[in-house]
Amino acid sequence: MDVTGPRVRDDMTVEVALSVMAGARVEYLLLCDADDQSTGVVTRSGLAALRSGSGYTDRLRLRDVPHGPLPSPGTRSGGSSPAGRSAPSPSPCEATCAV
Repeated sequence: MDVTGPRVRDDMTVEVALSVMAGARVEYLLLCDADDQSTGVVTRSGLAALRSGSGYTDRLRLRDVPHGPLPSPGTRSGGSSPAGRSAPSPSPCEATCAV
């Protein structure tokens, strides 16, 4: 995962998150809580699958959906970046989380 990826607050709705991902052309978002602490990662495919479920509502917030934990510092994800290189793990969310 790319440490420069979009960081968003976990009170964002799933619909807005999917729109942000599409606009930023990314496959995941790093989540931050109200204290600007990293709480996890959500993926476009995970949110799309959730949206297609029968219990989905457009008011569902990211904090209310299952999301992946942040990888341990110094470990690498199994995926690769668009350039084909393994990318570093995300770092804790900074006070610059997007809203």
